[in-house]
Amino acid sequence: MKLKVDSRKIEKGDTFLALRGVATDGHDYIESAIENGATKIIAEEGKYSVETEIVKDTREYLSKYLKDYYKDMLKDMKIIGVTGTNGKTTVAYLTYQALWKFGIKAAYIGTIGFYIKEKIKYSINTTPDIYDLYEMMKQAYDEGCRVFIMEVSSEGIGHGRIKHFDFDMAFFTNLTQDHLNYHKTMENYALAKQQLFKQLKDNHPAVVNIDDEYKDYFLLDKNKNITYGYDKEADYQLLDSDMSLKGTHYNFKHDGKTYKVFTTLYASYNIYNTMGVIILLHELGYDYDEIIKVLPTLLPPDGRLDIVKYNTNSIIVDYAHTPDAFEKLLTDIKKIKENHVYVVFGCDGSRDRLKRPIMANLVLDNTDYAVITNGGPRDEDPNQIIKDIINPLKQENYEIIMDRRLAIVKGISLLEDKDILLILGQGHEEFLPVKDKKIPFKDKDVVIEVLDKYFDYKIPQK
Repeated sequence: MKLKVDSRKIEKGDTFLALRGVATDGHDYIESAIENGATKIIAEEGKYSVETEIVKDTREYLSKYLKDYYKDMLKDMKIIGVTGTNGKTTVAYLTYQALWKFGIKAAYIGTIGFYIKEKIKYSINTTPDIYDLYEMMKQAYDEGCRVFIMEVSSEGIGHGRIKHFDFDMAFFTNLTQDHLNYHKTMENYALAKQQLFKQLKDNHPAVVNIDDEYKDYFLLDKNKNITYGYDKEADYQLLDSDMSLKGTHYNFKHDGKTYKVFTTLYASYNIYNTMGVIILLHELGYDYDEIIKVLPTLLPPDGRLDIVKYNTNSIIVDYAHTPDAFEKLLTDIKKIKENHVYVVFGCDGSRDRLKRPIMANLVLDNTDYAVITNGGPRDEDPNQIIKDIINPLKQENYEIIMDRRLAIVKGISLLEDKDILLILGQGHEEFLPVKDKKIPFKDKDVVIEVLDKYFDYKIPQK
């Protein structure tokens, strides 16, 4: 049978499976599917004018069906899952890039989109719904990819998007406050992400940040555990480092031998991220010399520490949207700054409200001045989001400009000589979500437009 979950794509003779989602219920579209030619319905309830199969859980049915339907493909694919609060995109995307440089066809799916050699499409969710995920995997397989690297989000796990997947490798970056609107507690958050490591094939590599306080949730007895971090017990021990906006030099020790590394990425968390890339590539069969040689050629993901140079100033666009990411980035910036540091930031709507004042305090305590703005309210009142951010604040080194474009204009206008402007929260995002609309808006593109329009800026020639 030809099974589909989108009533709009139904053709005569297809079977329609009604999935219950976060915002929609496929049962509401059964009649539309029948009108479009569906000759069978698989649902959790109801009676319909065509052949009908009632099952307890249509999502469970779908995950088992897809695993069986694609079993031959899955035998030939090596699937790598990367999870954690921060760093998933960088670890997964850099590993994907490196494999192509080694001549290995690989695919990547995550926060910044779906990639096979180049970007295929934008992704709404970090981890796509299970039907879309299999279709992407099939597309990658048909194009010759035998390695599939995916970011695995806790909400994606919670919604059953990786159910019945068997992973060949699993990677944990860190766990810090985020998504508590969904998980309620940090323990629930950790247990959700732990599921990836339970779905790892027995005695396969599980790479875990030993410095993270939640590490024990991911060090499961059935897996081949590999640890990294500054802790002396780490299998891969990070040593000293030297960092600037031009890149980072650092050393690590493994099996009694010390290795020197350079990456054009900066910020202390990218030491962890690139160390993770080295481990994953080594577990895939590459030796350290060739990995360390390719590392400086890897580019950061879209919207991660993207720098636009403006005279002697640096404008940095970054996706940082959690207290931990704010704290680490601001700490690193303080170490390398030559003059003032300014920040433009907002907070997403329909997300963890508790983190909003924490992030604001971090910004105002560690920078000269901030412009607080819209971060994409979704279904929330943007004025309420601003109240959540500022009501506890005692500092006065900020102003509020709701229009994000005008906030960026103001941030740039503050720059004088060797200053840094951080524009945080949106990163790679191409839209600002406002209720049921998506307003086209990408921070870096807006920075370039604003510089060109108001500041006599000339785009550097490549």
